[in-house]
Amino acid sequence: MVNARTYPLWRDLAMSEDLPREALKTVIEALCDPAKCPDGFDPRADQWREEALKAALPALLARTSAKRLRGRLLVHGDEKLLAALAAEGTVTVDDVPAILRHRRLWAGLVAALAWHPAQVEAAVALLPRLADHEVERVVRDFDPDHYSRAEGDTPPPPVPQALFDAVLEACLTPLAAYLLHPEPEEGWEAVSAYAKDWSLELGGRSAWAMLARCPERWAELTAHPTLGAAVQHLLLDQAEVQAAEDARTHAASYLPGEEAPAEEPAPALSEDLLRACLPALCLPELANLPNPQVTARRTLHHIARRVDSNPRLVGLAAEQLHAAADAAVVRGQLLHLTEKQDNDYEFDGRVRRLAEDLALLSANPDHLAGACAQLAVLDQPAVVSPAPSRTLIRVVDDSADYDRPARLLERHSEHRRAETLAALAANPHTPHATVTDALNALHPAELAWIAEKVEGPAWFLQAAAAVPAPKDEDDGVLRLLSDDELAQHPDPAAVLQSWLDSPAAGEILSRSEIYRALVKSRHHTLEHLRQIPADEVLARQEPEIALKILLEHCGRSTGRWEALAAAMAFEYDETKPTFGELLDSLDGAPATPRTS
Repeated sequence: MVNARTYPLWRDLAMSEDLPREALKTVIEALCDPAKCPDGFDPRADQWREEALKAALPALLARTSAKRLRGRLLVHGDEKLLAALAAEGTVTVDDVPAILRHRRLWAGLVAALAWHPAQVEAAVALLPRLADHEVERVVRDFDPDHYSRAEGDTPPPPVPQALFDAVLEACLTPLAAYLLHPEPEEGWEAVSAYAKDWSLELGGRSAWAMLARCPERWAELTAHPTLGAAVQHLLLDQAEVQAAEDARTHAASYLPGEEAPAEEPAPALSEDLLRACLPALCLPELANLPNPQVTARRTLHHIARRVDSNPRLVGLAAEQLHAAADAAVVRGQLLHLTEKQDNDYEFDGRVRRLAEDLALLSANPDHLAGACAQLAVLDQPAVVSPAPSRTLIRVVDDSADYDRPARLLERHSEHRRAETLAALAANPHTPHATVTDALNALHPAELAWIAEKVEGPAWFLQAAAAVPAPKDEDDGVLRLLSDDELAQHPDPAAVLQSWLDSPAAGEILSRSEIYRALVKSRHHTLEHLRQIPADEVLARQEPEIALKILLEHCGRSTGRWEALAAAMAFEYDETKPTFGELLDSLDGAPATPRTS
């Protein structure tokens, strides 16, 4: 231990070119020994020592060859410093055992070691010791100064081909192994269908990131004896999606006034490459997974996503796609519609996605007719026109045009059923009669959306226009009125009650909007408020409305105020009482007056 005030001197000695070899051991021990004081460890002085050692570390490692002394120094280097020293050649493969005694291996060190041709083989041998998600970073971070390198700086060496091939194989191998034994992980069924198609994605981001770096080798890799299937799956899933994303990014880089190229970018996969990927198109490895009601549906959706991003597949593999769609429907009994449960908020989405997938992939009239029938029995949309407001006028270009049923339907994406039915009608194998039957079950606003937004086929538009209008000529839209508009009505309270009696008041996407408009209206009565969920009155509106009612109802009764506090302890996901039920529950509390 040396005096803490002398650490700058020891630092400068370590960095001096005139320091004799005989002094190295003493200098290293002076800078490596923890700082102490009469009471024991001195954290402030040790911080000064660490700073001095960090500055002197490159010079000391460059001049020290003894393994024990190098080991003492390597303990004090952080990952960034050690990787930089490895890139310079100061830290070598021989130092790796000493480094790994105190820290895990990281990608930056492996990449830096591979900067030197004599160490590439040793760097490749270290890859299995990296975590799976870090292997690709060896190539990605091969040049750690890529974003900060100045124009005149010395460029890094190219990634050695042996290292690139080893990283590519390491990233593709997990997917290749999964395809041989595709057993779903425990609990994967609970994962939302919106988030994943399988218990593990078909290849993580690292596998595609490596494959995207070598498009000139795709044709060769699709025929690889062990990795070929994995490559085919990745190309079908990712190549065109990535190309479209890159095109959008490139188009967004143009400044205002500059013209982007008018021509469409070339497909990422040539026709020959698409043909080479056809063996993997319909996910044959996943055909016999357990729980077919779920796995067959997700297989079908995965195939449909591939066709959607690679439209040329429709012409190249029509029979293969039709057969896969038929097999998925039969094996998973996908057209057997179960009863919708109260808390199943994804039910409509599953039905729509199945119909969309069959519209794209199927040529079976019975299956297409079944998809139409499923769409027909879905719940009707709740179409609400909000009351005029300054906000609406500010965010909508034409507030009068905003009140059209077709546009109102799109507010909460409730046009999706009509859009899916139009896709089914565009399939030449869909029976016209079943489409017409489904049209008769649509909401008037959905028919208006079809007339306004859908371009064909002509027979479909004619059938939609021929659906009889409601006898009362109602367009199916619940229009919320402002207080001034309500004042012109002979019975404003009856209008407010009609809002509560509307089917839209039971829909999750529209009920809060209705409750909010009713509570804010000066025409509401206590009877209206009693029908609304208590949390809408108490927690989601300004407190002035509930304040007067609660003061009058609870008065000076301690019991009622305590009962109110207990009744208001409901959680977000619990079934909540109406405001009227909450007030009635207070009536049973003992009316004990508060004594002061």
